[in-house]
Amino acid sequence: MENEAVSKNFIEQEIDKDLAEGVYDHVCTRFPPEPNGYLHIGHAKSILLNYGLAQEYGGTFHMRFDDTNPTKEKMEFVDSIKEDIQWLGADWGEHLYFASDYFDQMYECAVKLIKKGKAFVCDLTAEEMREYRGTLTEPGKESPYRNRSVEENLRLFEEMRDGKYKDGEKVLRAKIDMASPNINMRDPILYRVAHMTHHNTGDKWCIYPMYDFAHPIEDAIEGITHSICTLEFEDHRPLYDWVVRECEFENPPRQIEFAKLYLTNVVTGKRYIKKLVEDGIVDGWDDPRLVSIAALRRRGFTPESIKMFIDMCGVSKAQSSVDYAMLEYCIREDLKMKKPRMMAVLDPIKLVIDNYPEGETEYLDVANNLENEELGYRKVPFGRELYIEREDFMEEPPKKYFRLFPGNEVRLMHAYFVKCVSFEKDENGNVTTVHCTYDPETKAGSGFTGRKVKGTIHWVPAAYAQKAEVRLYENLIDEEKGVYNKEDGSLNLNPDSLKVIGNAMVEPSFEGAGAYDSFQFVRNGYYCIDAHDSAPDHLVFNRIVSLKSSFKLPKN
Repeated sequence: MENEAVSKNFIEQEIDKDLAEGVYDHVCTRFPPEPNGYLHIGHAKSILLNYGLAQEYGGTFHMRFDDTNPTKEKMEFVDSIKEDIQWLGADWGEHLYFASDYFDQMYECAVKLIKKGKAFVCDLTAEEMREYRGTLTEPGKESPYRNRSVEENLRLFEEMRDGKYKDGEKVLRAKIDMASPNINMRDPILYRVAHMTHHNTGDKWCIYPMYDFAHPIEDAIEGITHSICTLEFEDHRPLYDWVVRECEFENPPRQIEFAKLYLTNVVTGKRYIKKLVEDGIVDGWDDPRLVSIAALRRRGFTPESIKMFIDMCGVSKAQSSVDYAMLEYCIREDLKMKKPRMMAVLDPIKLVIDNYPEGETEYLDVANNLENEELGYRKVPFGRELYIEREDFMEEPPKKYFRLFPGNEVRLMHAYFVKCVSFEKDENGNVTTVHCTYDPETKAGSGFTGRKVKGTIHWVPAAYAQKAEVRLYENLIDEEKGVYNKEDGSLNLNPDSLKVIGNAMVEPSFEGAGAYDSFQFVRNGYYCIDAHDSAPDHLVFNRIVSLKSSFKLPKN
């Protein structure tokens, strides 16, 4: 048992303690995003953590939209968040909720606080409130409206609800302690006037609760036991506890904070991503250069690879950054045994086998994945004319170059030995065609041992090749400069974050492949069919990740 306890993270240890001491007799967790943008990799950690805890303890997982701010919320974001969470495998079952469903109860809670003398209507402007608030070292000053009578506060609050005041004219504030060392406890705002149409409640309300007031009430109404959130809410915990206590909820939830997931040299801030989208620098919230969950899915990452990554990151109280290379390591590990290894030529030149019979085609048996026999074989046509990579031929090769050059012999993958006999160039001096001869005795799998070659290159049959567009993605951020420009706070963008290859050639076996299908291109990397722009007659592939990695697993 001791070993088991040690291997648990600190949140699991706290939950075990609460269950052992009878604080709760079950576990209920939730994921409560605001629908004001797309979720990113950091949210994936929170989703999988909350869902995983509910699963581990045989409890319940709730999905709740914290939609208390209609100024920034859209149904597009609601729909994208649902899709992301389902894709990650977190199942909320029948437990899908909206904070706005509880607006009536929140209003009643506010009235209760007024009646208890714990809340008051304040007329200070936002600027005056900032002045009265104090600093980290100096206490704040009490509002001149703090001692209004309960009757007056009830009347004014009702008038706020009835639309008698303009936006910003009045707010409802908690009455706690203007001298508290925790600024969040200095009579925080609970409600503000906002004449806006809400995506869920329409025009029913013109006052809306603040997040710090709404959130604990939502958790309490739903019977959440453990409100798992990130460290920036640690200073808000006393207010969270104050709200559920003063609103007199039974079995109030308990807030526990953990460290956010930070990835090196990536953009996760919604404000920055929104600007990148609006400025046309990326082609939407799911552009494969971003780390929104939708972008990772479109790029070709799998739920399994993201779960592996989150597990490797672990759960702690200490803030730290994780190298993006670790995420790439996880997708390679996930795909390498699952996906077929196909032949694709990104920068094609023609290879003609001069002594191969004209008009003849033979079909070669090609293993889909040499490390996983269960993926079986496919037939690939082979003929006199092929495409090979431009970099697989050199007129004057350096030492240790074992691919094609005049007089040298290589193996064509899954096929025959070929020897380069000549080549052709265009008027600009670029090689266009390489001429070879082949040795029929050397067919792969025939048991030929007469001689060996040092180089093996891949190819695509010219007569059956399908043209494809290939998108090579690099980091959106200039890694040498870091994410943000220190002078003006703008993003240091990498001008070479996307390279589009329009004339790649792929083998015919991709027929029937659809959106999000992924493959290894032999000797090159892992690629995924783009969900937006690919079509059967115009294949578009996104590079998920190259084959090589700089990432090394940490030694135990």
